[in-house]
Amino acid sequence: MKSENTPFRGGPLDGRVLPILLGPTGHPPKWYEVPVPSPDGGPATVYAYQRVPAGHTERLGLQRGWAYEYAPGGRERRTPKWPWSKPSRDD
Repeated sequence: MKSENTPFRGGPLDGRVLPILLGPTGHPPKWYEVPVPSPDGGPATVYAYQRVPAGHTERLGLQRGWAYEYAPGGRERRTPKWPWSKPSRDD
């Protein structure tokens, strides 16, 4: 499998560059989660990073690859919106 050295921005991995496995489309995953075990044996802390464009070329504006930015709020969970579903009721 192919991997790509991807920089991390913010959070506990700030400034590090790690090899990330690429998917079948040649892109790294949209979210990267790092579980850190608790020293007292409690539940692990999970740090979430979101994939963002690393930059663009000056002349043509082409993307230069990917980077991960720290998401302090955690990973965004999305549910599919089906056209036949009823709208949610907020009472």
